[in-house]
Amino acid sequence: MATSKRLIVNADDFGLSHSANEAVICAHRDGILTSASLMVNEPGFDEAVKLAKENPKLGVGLHLTLLHGHSASPPKKIPGLVNSQREFSNSPVGVGMKYFFSRDLREQLRAEIHAQFEKFHTTGLPLDHVNGHLHLHLHPTVFKILMEDSEKLGITHLRFTRDCLARARKISSGHFFYKLSHATIFEFLSRRARKALSAKKIRHAQITFGLLQNARVDEDYILKLLPLLPEGDSELYSHPSLDKFKHEFDALVSPRVKELVQKLGIELIRYQDL
Repeated sequence: MATSKRLIVNADDFGLSHSANEAVICAHRDGILTSASLMVNEPGFDEAVKLAKENPKLGVGLHLTLLHGHSASPPKKIPGLVNSQREFSNSPVGVGMKYFFSRDLREQLRAEIHAQFEKFHTTGLPLDHVNGHLHLHLHPTVFKILMEDSEKLGITHLRFTRDCLARARKISSGHFFYKLSHATIFEFLSRRARKALSAKKIRHAQITFGLLQNARVDEDYILKLLPLLPEGDSELYSHPSLDKFKHEFDALVSPRVKELVQKLGIELIRYQDL
């Protein structure tokens, strides 16, 4: 087992917008950000790919989007998943239930998942990792497809979405029921996924910080988190942007945060370094 503390610092929603793209690149060049998860069907996709190629040390993975976003496939191919504008539903609970119970949607899901992976691979970027928008990659139906087709899709690293409720409550107060519900749900889903990931030799960090913060990964949170990092490999993710989530961007480029990382001897890595 590893005896040093290593941390992947990831930005979700790369490719969502110009604001998100600028924040990702600035946080990588001037801050602690090591990787980003690319949305392949959103307005900032082409710009994000260009920026990623200009910054080859940034690990770029696929942010698989099956709700709150747009599809790679045309609506006529996946009519049960999107509307005529290629838009997925914005209801996480509704989507989760529909994908689980509607067996006739599974081949549509498989087709869309493959289409998003294909679009990522056409960029020529190495696939650093895979995760899902709102962590839908661990949804039982979606995860089963990913594991069945992992070799074909080129999956070697995947986000193991679980956080520690006790540690989260120690670092930040409030929002107890949000933290409890998400900690419980993803503890169950991650335990369920662990055996399959091990069998497929798909690598992952042992814990994912930020899950219980709900867009509140600010400087104070990171400064309190860093001294509490467990031994081995962890991930911290956020949604930096220069508008809506500027506080998360500010935290990633904070001189105090960078100084503390160095002081504690924390090694910043990408998924491909696991």
